[in-house]
Amino acid sequence: MWAEEAVFYQIYPLGFCGANFENDGVCNKNIKTVIDWIPHLKKLGITAIYFSPIFESDTHGYNTRDYTLIDKRLGTNEDFAEVCNKLHENGINVVLDGVFNHVGRGFFAFQDVLKNRENSPYVSWFDRIAFDGNSNYNDGLWYEGWEGNFDLVKLNLHNEDVINHIFNAIRGWVDEFEIDGLRLDVAYCLDHDFIRRLRDLANNIKEDFYLIGETLFGDYNMIMNDGMLHSVTNYECYKGLHSSFNSMNMFEIVHSLKRQYDRDPWCLYTGKHLLSFVDNHDVTRVASILNNENHLPLIYAMAFGMPGIPCVYYGSEWGFKARKEDGDPALRPCFEKPEWNDLTEFISKLANAVNTTKALSYGMFDSIVLTNKQCAFLRTCDDERILVCINADENNFYMNFDLGVSSAKDLLTDETIELNNGFEAKAYSAYYLKL
Repeated sequence: MWAEEAVFYQIYPLGFCGANFENDGVCNKNIKTVIDWIPHLKKLGITAIYFSPIFESDTHGYNTRDYTLIDKRLGTNEDFAEVCNKLHENGINVVLDGVFNHVGRGFFAFQDVLKNRENSPYVSWFDRIAFDGNSNYNDGLWYEGWEGNFDLVKLNLHNEDVINHIFNAIRGWVDEFEIDGLRLDVAYCLDHDFIRRLRDLANNIKEDFYLIGETLFGDYNMIMNDGMLHSVTNYECYKGLHSSFNSMNMFEIVHSLKRQYDRDPWCLYTGKHLLSFVDNHDVTRVASILNNENHLPLIYAMAFGMPGIPCVYYGSEWGFKARKEDGDPALRPCFEKPEWNDLTEFISKLANAVNTTKALSYGMFDSIVLTNKQCAFLRTCDDERILVCINADENNFYMNFDLGVSSAKDLLTDETIELNNGFEAKAYSAYYLKL
């Protein structure tokens, strides 16, 4: 499927457009600004965009008011349709955030419950409403909020009317915006039968319609399989990536990769395509979390070279810094325009390598060299072999291996590397050697 060969770019629209936190209906910067970024995206090698919540919500996007309307702070449905059309014209697929576990308090059905209480026809649309309880909004009723957040009202995904409401909205997104897939918010919370029915819808709504689920823990195969989601977020390796560089312990990330993708039959995800990332809208920017700035290009080389679908969070491609403890707005800023520097140029070369090879999208994984500060692993697809080499040390290091070739082309520099049972990797360096 198209997504398995893609390089993703994540945009958080409300932050990208500088929207006010409370939904005041004021559009400070239109979502059509994305069109101005298309030359940057193409130069970077992006082939798909994942938009975080874009529909009418109470505040941050994940508390939906209306699944059919683009948030007024971003513009209109016609504006976003124009964005999607321009992206598609430029060979960039579109994935939207599907927030189906919960809605906002402004959602029409919940507003009806607040008004009519037990007499509302929508009481069964929500999980566990108790009219003899209360919440911190002092409504005179209690209801289940996602992880105790009462601005996120949990839906009852066993209710046929709820399911039909959501599925009709998705059909509308395909008809109106021609979207190519969904990223499911808190997919680990979703009812499994709902996910199965969503997969049936995906199989019939559009060719190669792709489903990616947000997962944080556990066996991802529980919801990533032939009858449910195509892919999930690889949070295990997200943590392993920055931790390995900060502790100078490449054994950590390679252990995770071998556990997930090795050739042994017990490996969990061999042949599957998880979404790989070094940061996103919920976590500290990678440029702020790494102890050594020389490791910034190297962590991207690992993320693009390992099995999975690489995803870049807007602004991080030029090394923008922000920490989670400074609040979500710090992680989700509005930029006047995209920037281009040495890091951006390097990431574009990584993306080009993914876009022009099969091995980096579909190749098997074999660990070849592993020390605390260095690693090399082989990606093999049919007769194509690419050796990903990382030297995180401040000193040169001799990568000692014999893979039966005397020289190789480095896809990142186009240089020919002479191999004599290995080669000397420069300090703080990454190589994609096509053998």
